[in-house]
Amino acid sequence: MNTGKVKTGGIGALATIAYRNIWRNGRRTALCIVAVAIAVFFNIFMQSWIDGMMDGIEVAVRTFETGHVNVVSSRFEAEKEYFPVQYPIADGRSAADLVAAIEAIPGVKVVLPRITAYATLFDSNKKHALLWGVDPEREAAANHLNLTDRDDGLVEGRFPSLGANECAIGTETAVKTGLRIGDKLPFKTVSAQFSDKYWNPTVVGIFEFDYAKYDDGVVIVPIDRLQRLLVLGDSTQQLFVYADDAEESGRIKAAVSGVVGEGHVVREWTENYWVAVMRQSSFVYVIVFGVFQIVASFLIINTVLMVIHERIKEIGMMGALGMTRREIVLVFFFESVFLSVLGAAAGCLVAGVATAIGSRFPIDMELFTGGGMKEMPISGTLFLVFSPVVIASGFFFGVAVSACCTLLPSLKSAFIEPVEALRR
Repeated sequence: MNTGKVKTGGIGALATIAYRNIWRNGRRTALCIVAVAIAVFFNIFMQSWIDGMMDGIEVAVRTFETGHVNVVSSRFEAEKEYFPVQYPIADGRSAADLVAAIEAIPGVKVVLPRITAYATLFDSNKKHALLWGVDPEREAAANHLNLTDRDDGLVEGRFPSLGANECAIGTETAVKTGLRIGDKLPFKTVSAQFSDKYWNPTVVGIFEFDYAKYDDGVVIVPIDRLQRLLVLGDSTQQLFVYADDAEESGRIKAAVSGVVGEGHVVREWTENYWVAVMRQSSFVYVIVFGVFQIVASFLIINTVLMVIHERIKEIGMMGALGMTRREIVLVFFFESVFLSVLGAAAGCLVAGVATAIGSRFPIDMELFTGGGMKEMPISGTLFLVFSPVVIASGFFFGVAVSACCTLLPSLKSAFIEPVEALRR
């Protein structure tokens, strides 16, 4: 070997030698590339999956659970699992006045009053349901109620009209009760005065929000009829405030608190339990991805050690021809880096295609969980998040971890004496 040429060429010449060396054993090189590619693919795909889950949970929470800012009375908050109707917001002040005052706050898009109450069904295989008193027209205009198709979620018929003796039921409820458009749905609920109230509305619509909690347990009724039934007058149980920009929720929360006064709980959507848990768990996923990448890097580490052992005489010859220990280490380190880069690039390519497809065609979560996620505020389907940033970070993360893991094995070549190596 011409030592002078190596020194003159510097890093470029060493990198060229390293690149040629990795193709001396094609099967071993392919195995290393595949191992790194699988690890990088897994990391990118799972990051896209987790981002999709977080987005799905946040959308479901904002749409159905809290809005951007949620307002309830303090007494309601203390018993919220029972959805008590006897604790309206700003008792003595109409919902219309509150809505007008809050919608006047800069940055507020719309304010939706809602009432939720338990009901006992009659003449049905399903015995219990949750009444959801809303203004269906305003709800559909403010949000995509179907979390997958991103539309109003109506499968058949229409939503009930304000003031009408009508209701809409979910697809799962329709299957379990056998109800169809035009049928009556008799039920009993308890009013704010703790008296039993009976109602027999006509089913005018069947919806599917792709949100199991609602599709299988909610009956949508006009809010004004439910106010009358529950003896709430023109008050409301909850207010859901939607902002033009979700990032403005903190400022709007403070302004809403000033409107409703003391004795109320006003919270942002980011304070929801599931949103907080998912966001706080992000660092755990980074650790898991790192461990997986390190495990995959062991194949490259093993390959480098094996190559050093097989090419012991070659290392001695390189040293005898004048290559320094640093240059010999760099040759083997570059070989590891090239394997990492090729593997990471292959993994990114496959992961990019997979996540792009998953971002357009959702994954059926029921298929994977068997309905085990019904208690979570998440759609029954999951859209992966296709993100060039995630793909790029997955590439650099894979290369960096794999390269760092092989740095120490590469140093082994520096401590081989040329004379001893040539004797073997």
